[in-house]
Amino acid sequence: VQVAESGGALVQFGGSLRLSCTIWKSDSFSIKARAWYRQTPEKERELVAGIRSGGTVHYADFVKGRFTISTDNAKNTLYLQMKSLSPEDTAIYFCDVLLAGAHYWGQGTQVTVSS
Repeated sequence: VQVAESGGALVQFGGSLRLSCTIWKSDSFSIKARAWYRQTPEKERELVAGIRSGGTVHYADFVKGRFTISTDNAKNTLYLQMKSLSPEDTAIYFCDVLLAGAHYWGQGTQVTVSS
């Protein structure tokens, strides 16, 4: 299983960005859940948003109404649409995939929001 995030960039305060996470797997196991986390040097990795295979979504309080998690199962891709970004959203964003009882992570993509 390989996971790769993309879409991180430098954006201005109030701007928008869409992150993508592409998943490659060769086995027949189904993906049970996918999620976005973020991490800064000052904070531990924290959950941003998650989505289960049945479609149930969960958002951290600090992104509700601003971020939207979605999937394109045909492309095995997970998205995170972010709007109204602030400098507090600056972090490395990671994709987490739960498959056959194991978690798989990508290398992360850097999001920087300038004030």
